[in-house]
Amino acid sequence: MTATDPALTALAQSWCALSLLHGKIEAHVEHALQAKHDLSVREYGLLDVLNRQHDGEGGHLQMKQVADAVVLSQSATTRLVTRLEERGLLSRYLCPTDRRGIYTDVSEAGAALLAEARPTNDAALREALDEAAQNPELAPLVKAVETLRVPA
Repeated sequence: MTATDPALTALAQSWCALSLLHGKIEAHVEHALQAKHDLSVREYGLLDVLNRQHDGEGGHLQMKQVADAVVLSQSATTRLVTRLEERGLLSRYLCPTDRRGIYTDVSEAGAALLAEARPTNDAALREALDEAAQNPELAPLVKAVETLRVPA
């Protein structure tokens, strides 16, 4: 295969379309969350991931797991956690079984803000997908997103 191979060109174009869809959605949701709740998409995502923790087996996530879930580096995740902790939306505590481990929980204020912001996030996501579906190049990707079922 060469750099001008039609299959590679098609693959690159598809990747560009996916990247464009992601960027459009993220920008639209970011604007809505910032305007109504003073939250970034990353902050919302982090609160959402941490809010889904539970007390059962594997229920509390270590920072590496949190970083993987929000698709950030560990250092960026730590900075994000620190900012949200300073706002009173999160708290950190030592793992009871491994004193080297640090866990993070959503505070009552963080859970309340997340619950308040969730309808905004969902509506902005729907709006962004509906708008993107009008673009023939993005419509198949929108359909894929809408039909994708992530295992629980």
